[in-house]
Amino acid sequence: FFLSLFISLRVVAFSFICIVDIMISINVPPEYGWVVLGAGIGPVITSLYLGGFVMKAREKFDVQYPNLYAVPKYHKNADEFNRVQRGHQNFLEGNDSFAIMSLLGGLKYPIVCAVGTVLFNVGSVLYLKGYADTNLDVKMARYKKGAAIKWIGFLASFISACSLGISMIRA
Repeated sequence: FFLSLFISLRVVAFSFICIVDIMISINVPPEYGWVVLGAGIGPVITSLYLGGFVMKAREKFDVQYPNLYAVPKYHKNADEFNRVQRGHQNFLEGNDSFAIMSLLGGLKYPIVCAVGTVLFNVGSVLYLKGYADTNLDVKMARYKKGAAIKWIGFLASFISACSLGISMIRA
């Protein structure tokens, strides 16, 4: 019993020593505050702004809570409302992973990620405006008003976060 306890303690101690050996430090650059504003505060403002379009559409097309989407054949203007709602929902679906990538990637490339957050948030607004425009074909409406810049911002943070991860592994 004592021998197995001693061996177990040595394994735990050895594991701890190995963990300590691979610890790294990360210096937070002074420009990182822009990343915090862009990835932490920017999405809150963007979501509230996009939510305003949904609230106006709820009133205009008479889609009451708790319905997330309008039901075709039940709501007269279901497609019109759903296009607005999808524009906001699309932002909500991708924002969490985007913010995490920006906050991590910004540790290495703060200016790139800060600019990326502006592109992502503005692109999300343009995405909703395009998607909600019923004069445009639904298949490409999202991108007809400039929403492609959203994906430039997304890729900037994605590549930055990947680069940080690889740097940490190689350290």
